[in-house]
Amino acid sequence: MAASLLLVLGSSQLACQQQRSSDRLTVASAGRIVSLDPAQASTTGTLQLLSALGDTLYRRSKNGTLTPQLAAAQPQLSDGGRTVEIPLRRDVLFHDGSRFDADAMAFSLRRFLRIGTQSYVVGDRIESIETPTPFLLRLRLSRPSSSLESLLTSPYLTPVSPTAYADHRDRFLNDRFIGTGPYKLTRFNATQQRLTPFPEYWGETPSNGGLDLVNLSNSTALFGALRSGEVDVLLSDSIDEDQRLALDRRAKQGLLLESSGPALTIGYVTLLSNAPPLHNQLVRRALAHSLDRDLISRRVSHGQRQPLRSLIPPALRGGASEPWPTYAPATARRLLQQAGYCQGKPLNVPFTYRSNVPSDRLMALTWQAQLRRDLQDCIKLNLEGVESTTVYRQLGEGAFKAVMLDWGGTYPDPEAFLVPLLSCNRSQGSLCEAGEAVSSGSFWTRPGLELALRRSDSLLGQQRLQQLARVDAIAAQGAAYLPVWLVTPKAWAQTDLDRPRFDGSGLLQLSQLKKRSAQARGL
Repeated sequence: MAASLLLVLGSSQLACQQQRSSDRLTVASAGRIVSLDPAQASTTGTLQLLSALGDTLYRRSKNGTLTPQLAAAQPQLSDGGRTVEIPLRRDVLFHDGSRFDADAMAFSLRRFLRIGTQSYVVGDRIESIETPTPFLLRLRLSRPSSSLESLLTSPYLTPVSPTAYADHRDRFLNDRFIGTGPYKLTRFNATQQRLTPFPEYWGETPSNGGLDLVNLSNSTALFGALRSGEVDVLLSDSIDEDQRLALDRRAKQGLLLESSGPALTIGYVTLLSNAPPLHNQLVRRALAHSLDRDLISRRVSHGQRQPLRSLIPPALRGGASEPWPTYAPATARRLLQQAGYCQGKPLNVPFTYRSNVPSDRLMALTWQAQLRRDLQDCIKLNLEGVESTTVYRQLGEGAFKAVMLDWGGTYPDPEAFLVPLLSCNRSQGSLCEAGEAVSSGSFWTRPGLELALRRSDSLLGQQRLQQLARVDAIAAQGAAYLPVWLVTPKAWAQTDLDRPRFDGSGLLQLSQLKKRSAQARGL
């Protein structure tokens, strides 16, 4: 192995790599895996790993079709949409040999609702969980929910073995995972996981002999390892933008295989709306007009990250609505003057970027330089880099005036992007006191916004999309968030593999990674 990757992985991981059989594959990505518990999962890397170790009731195909996985058929609705019955497969085993059935699914759902850090995705929609027969799950809802089908595809609802988690009903199990997926976990630490095919898997057998997943933050080491052939597959969130561009070029030259998934991750700025100076809506709106997304996209990503003026990815909007304003420095100046700034009194904005995310730093530097060019007498952006885990831990405490973040919805639905940023359980005027708007660091809401979100969940089709677009537009007026760009997930693979494939949720289908036969490679 190359010296760079050897130094990063260390001797114990090196031994693991040297022993892997020819049909085992190494997949590299960025970031550490802190917890394997679906009730605590939050990062893309963790959700990607859970997709290989576990199953969900349903999955979205790339064309958006709802496909039964652990469910045996489509959900059946009755009682005006307030009762949902889900027949379950009868041939599924957990990795510990215990049977998957309605009781096991109910155990996992109740556990998530009780301790899940992301349990807000379900909210108060589920009143009760029933198991009338061994392989029938019945959900009693507080109200009809048009987003429930998409919610049932979320990795957060991945079932775990009640036997293995009997002592962890009310607490997390971080370093083990016992699910129903195509792979079993045979080794785990924060920077490497070893996966072995589960011989009793109910579905299609994995196309490879197992996986070694490597999680690092050293972009140069990962880039070099892919180029030298020590890594079979590399995910795009792992590397710097210049290196991503270099890999794109190598793919065009036929030296690598490249695949793209649905663009379901947004990059955005959160503005703290409950304290000076960003408590002033005029100031937040001025910042919204000051952002040159096209310039930032070119400078940071060579145009690979699409400029974004909505909290909802285009693939989920059902239309072209982009309610956030376009770049207009003259309008920004006028708004700042109305707020008492410019001409000797600049607005000082502390801007935090995640120091371990290279694109964040480039975005911050580009915006800072652009503001110096356009609005030097009106705005001063003061930059500070903070490691991402610290950012996430302190975000809900109101620690950051303005901070660059990203979000990938945990299921492919507009609601999965709006609720985590806008939902508010208790408020006074435009100040959110409890809810996801607090956890997301903005503390912003508006009277009627929560009701508008809830109303969208009772609508169907185009009416629902129009209602969600109205919620998006309300958020644009409040300007407590500034959408910046849209990220398309990519994977690069060695040319002796089949081309990698993504599912409809933007996750790489790890079990379908495989090496091509010698005949297919022309050998």
